[in-house]
Amino acid sequence: MGDDEKRNRAITARRQHLKSVMLQIAATELEKEESRREAEKENYLAEHCPPLHIPGSMAEVQELCKQLHAKIDVAEEERYDMEVKVQKSGKELEDMNQKLFDLRGKFKRPPLRRVRMSADAMLKALLGSKHKVCMDLRANLKQVKKEDTEKERDLRDVGDWRKNIEEKSGMEGRKKMFESES
Repeated sequence: MGDDEKRNRAITARRQHLKSVMLQIAATELEKEESRREAEKENYLAEHCPPLHIPGSMAEVQELCKQLHAKIDVAEEERYDMEVKVQKSGKELEDMNQKLFDLRGKFKRPPLRRVRMSADAMLKALLGSKHKVCMDLRANLKQVKKEDTEKERDLRDVGDWRKNIEEKSGMEGRKKMFESES
């Protein structure tokens, strides 16, 4: 057991070492990803948002505010136009869905279920109540005469059970039973 224990410990130690190395690599990759995102964010802000220079005099500040308000108005107009386009597209989509629904039919088709029906009921449902079709499947069958079995004959021949018991009572009855069996 000494060798097995040493081998198991070595395997466990190797696993722990590999796990710690993988975690270190993952941590460095996360740091690189975070720094890359920060750089992308700074580049985007530098392109789209130039640095703000706050002027010293009141007239310059008012002029800056007017420019910012004009930019806000342009952005709001674009937003409003986009919203109108989206609403118009949504309305067109609803109209097309309604047309599609009308073309298919007013009702949704329910899932079909198995229904037990007789042949007559099925023909009546298919052909309507005007046609009276009788599907009597037993009408065309042959009549088969049942042959009498020996037990049935014996039961018919027995007749009244009291007489039968009187006949079979005593030694004579037993003798008759043995004679009739052989």
